[in-house]
Amino acid sequence: MPDITLTPIGKVRSTRKAAVDDAWDAVTSSIELDASRFTPDALAELETFSHLEVVFLFDRVDPAKIETGARHPRENLAWPKVGIFAQRGRSRPNRLGTTICRIDRVDGLRVHVTGLDAIDGTPVLDLKPWVREFGPRGEVRQPGWMTELMLAYWSE
Repeated sequence: MPDITLTPIGKVRSTRKAAVDDAWDAVTSSIELDASRFTPDALAELETFSHLEVVFLFDRVDPAKIETGARHPRENLAWPKVGIFAQRGRSRPNRLGTTICRIDRVDGLRVHVTGLDAIDGTPVLDLKPWVREFGPRGEVRQPGWMTELMLAYWSE
């Protein structure tokens, strides 16, 4: 397969400086677009949406720690060993993260958000408004260990 080269559109400015899990709804952030590539027009009307999907790069993950097989999520042996594509951990093959967060306001080249689980300085690759009709259709299911893992993830 050919290599793919992506250029970040901007970066995260956040109160969270370290990659620590949980309590992400207590985190306020902004996404600062690259002023050499964009003008505020790129964000026109974005504030008419309540939520934003952010695609970003886990740039501080050591490439030697990339997981391509199965592991226990958060190294918790009480949870089953599952494949990297059956979890959302940051040590993924392409180190890509996605989050749907609340838009607080748009100011020039900055989108202010709450609940973005990316730390200060994280490269942002794309932004997409969250559209209800792109959400899941039909029943949503997930294993119990994931429900347990997520109990404190967003809580403030």
